[in-house]
Amino acid sequence: MNQTKFEMATDLLKRYYGYHSFREGQQGIIEKVLEGKDTLGIMPTGGGKSICYQIPALVLEGVTLVISPLISLMKDQVDALLELNIPATYLNSTLSTSEEEYRISGILAGEYKLVYIAPERLHQPHFMRLCQELPLSFVAIDEAHCLSQWGHDFRPSYLGINDWLNKLTERPAVLALTATATNAVRDDIADHLQIESDNMILTGFKRDNLRLQVIKGTDKWRYVKKYIKDHVDQSGIIYATTRKEVEQVYEKLRQASVDVAMYHGGMSEAERTKHQEDFLHDKSPVMVATNAFGMGIDKSNVRYVLHYNMPRNIEAYYQEAGRAGRDGEMSECVLLFNPQDVRLQSFLIEQSELGLERKEQEYEKLQQMSGYTHTGSCLMRYILAYFGDTISEDCGQCSSCNSKGEEIDCTREAQMVFSCIKRMRERFGKTMVAQVLVGSSNQKVKQMQLDSLPTYGLMNNKTAKDVANFIDFLTAEKYVKPTGSQYPTLQLTEQAVAVLKGEVKVSQRIIEQPKALEENDVVFEALRECRKRIATSEEVPPYVVFSDKTLRQMSEYIPLTTEELSYVQGVGETKLARYGELFLNVLQTFEEQKKVELTEATQSETAPNKKQSKGSHLDSITLFQQGFSVNEIATKREFSEQTILNHLLKAKDEGIDLDLQSYVDEEKRKAILSVVGKVGSEKLRPIKEALPENVTYQEIRFVLNR
Repeated sequence: MNQTKFEMATDLLKRYYGYHSFREGQQGIIEKVLEGKDTLGIMPTGGGKSICYQIPALVLEGVTLVISPLISLMKDQVDALLELNIPATYLNSTLSTSEEEYRISGILAGEYKLVYIAPERLHQPHFMRLCQELPLSFVAIDEAHCLSQWGHDFRPSYLGINDWLNKLTERPAVLALTATATNAVRDDIADHLQIESDNMILTGFKRDNLRLQVIKGTDKWRYVKKYIKDHVDQSGIIYATTRKEVEQVYEKLRQASVDVAMYHGGMSEAERTKHQEDFLHDKSPVMVATNAFGMGIDKSNVRYVLHYNMPRNIEAYYQEAGRAGRDGEMSECVLLFNPQDVRLQSFLIEQSELGLERKEQEYEKLQQMSGYTHTGSCLMRYILAYFGDTISEDCGQCSSCNSKGEEIDCTREAQMVFSCIKRMRERFGKTMVAQVLVGSSNQKVKQMQLDSLPTYGLMNNKTAKDVANFIDFLTAEKYVKPTGSQYPTLQLTEQAVAVLKGEVKVSQRIIEQPKALEENDVVFEALRECRKRIATSEEVPPYVVFSDKTLRQMSEYIPLTTEELSYVQGVGETKLARYGELFLNVLQTFEEQKKVELTEATQSETAPNKKQSKGSHLDSITLFQQGFSVNEIATKREFSEQTILNHLLKAKDEGIDLDLQSYVDEEKRKAILSVVGKVGSEKLRPIKEALPENVTYQEIRFVLNR
């Protein structure tokens, strides 16, 4: 690969986006795109997929065409690019004839580097003629899972993309990107676009900043009302299955004086646009919607996603839940489960016009989704397993991992269930098995002489509902496999056979209700207010100014100079020049708090107007590696200790492993980690207050590497 091109890409990343290095997966994808190779990238939501085509578009000659399934995505991304002074536009049905002609003239004149279109436009003859005249650098296909008929959001219009590419005089390179793809979907995309296996980059599906939760047996409306009251200053999405339920929740929230928006397919385009704009600009921080809302919504500061109903499959759930925390900040994804959700989804599958094979597949996916709500295992691990991904240890932050509930040995009860299923010849479903086990006098049980089975009444100390829930748990843990149908029958897996033989034990943890996230700190809130004023003035969504993640770093480091502010992730040259002074005015009011929270009493005064060289943080890292202490480096370089500390924490961005926690006394390190396990790691002050006085903020940050 031409190394000069990648160096240019890295410089553009810093200049426009304010980041010093690419995230995991981005570099590999960008290298292949710059080499002109057809590439498939699978990265989790929030992993920075758009940068994978936006940066190469700026490096390469010609125009980059971006195929996107939703109009809202195009507008959001083009607005964000224009804010960065990157020339981009879109062509879609919202434009008048004169607007479209004006943009096409600009495209032909080479005024744009990126052009967004919907896949349906590819079939228009005049658009084909336009593309034949353009020097296309490459074609990016966003939401590429829409191309696979085995995916959860198949779009027939996507099937014509490859034929269209082949009709061009010169076929451009292709970059296909998606966040949700099982192995079957991945292979389908690759086969259709003829992408070689060596050019597939999969970074994994784990999202470290998502706190997954399943809440069962609660009044959904009361839970939602309280949750929003507890998170009044945060932005979130509430998903419901039907339009009617969306409207009901929306009206209830309005009556509760919540600034809320609504989105579903039954609304007019003008209504949907208004509600979506209100949500994006934080005029209505809460959005209630069906799954028609959200694909590609580029709103980075969604702090929570509540599912009022269970979605039909894991792909849909993880994509919708993944709209929280796109900026990398800690966010919550709560699924409110009721058994009625399964029955509703089953009904919708049965009423659909899908063929028999597709229906069976949808029923199987529904069972896997239901299993997510009943598993006692790590929720993140469960989702990753569905996508063929694995992790070495549990996530440690989902409702299963955080539960302090007792773990009980239920091997004997599991053997009773397995024995009953076997004696019923694996021909019945969960309800009938449960009724036999509790000794039900149900007429159907007697008519089929199931009351004569030796397993009849074995669990008569429990209710049929309790046994059915236990069967759901066994299904989630892969001991039992339901058939793919509207009324599934239960079959035993090899794991169940091992339990029956006494070779394996079964245990179940009783999950307790998880705690909510902490509220934001005062510095962060002041920065949010500043951002909101700027966004309102410029008529752009707040996250376009700066993401929550960037504001969070500002609130932690409290930079007081333009130089210090430039080192915050997400502060590029353009935004530093445009917004730097406004945010520094806010941050400088917290100078005393910075001295108290982030430095020791012996910290020297920050040298005013000190100019640092471009590689200053690397110089600090080098001195630290040579054995100098933070205090010695600060004195030697005439900087504050806080600035030197910030330099050292940038080592990770440069790919340098300083192993900072090894510089902390072992006993202190253990104490810090113990407290973090109790109070979390979102904010430093609660950790400091729970530790002995001799543990410093510096030591805490070294252990946390932040």
